[in-house]
Amino acid sequence: MPLEQRSDVDQAALLGRVVAGDRRAAEALTDMIAPRILRFAARMLGDLTEAEDVAQEAMLRLWRMAPDWQDGAAQPSTWVFRVATNLCTDRLRRRKPMVNELPDLPDTAQSQHAQMMQAARAKALENALAHLPERQRQAVILRHLEGLTNPEIAAIMMLGVEAVESLTARGKRNLSAILAGERDALGYDDDQ
Repeated sequence: MPLEQRSDVDQAALLGRVVAGDRRAAEALTDMIAPRILRFAARMLGDLTEAEDVAQEAMLRLWRMAPDWQDGAAQPSTWVFRVATNLCTDRLRRRKPMVNELPDLPDTAQSQHAQMMQAARAKALENALAHLPERQRQAVILRHLEGLTNPEIAAIMMLGVEAVESLTARGKRNLSAILAGERDALGYDDDQ
């Protein structure tokens, strides 16, 4: 299991070591958190350059507040996701509605047809996500694309677990409705 998804890693302890000047702890914590924040921000914003800015700013804020971190609080990654959520929301409010696509990275092990189908599915998902209301999009991305638990998402979004479950369920229903007309074009059979 990748280090960034291991639940036995004590992020707060790593943050304490960062405050004490341990560069390896800083690297480990960055490796655990930053890629997930970047993926989240890219999906929220639809722009990799903006997502990189958000991820960098969120991590910088973590380093700045590290000396004041209180043991027993949420995991640092939960705190950083909350910061990234706020930064994404601010950026989305400042821009006009638009849909940008993320660059596709081809998988050379797949056939050309499979690569094209995967790219079409990814683009359709990104476009559909962009049409969801912001809170539903956040919940769906955090739960189903980033793999966070409902209690973690509740802490990030500052909601109850039941509200997260409701947002996620509504978001999934809306995604299904948005993508319903594209099932055949995206190579999905009725039995899938």
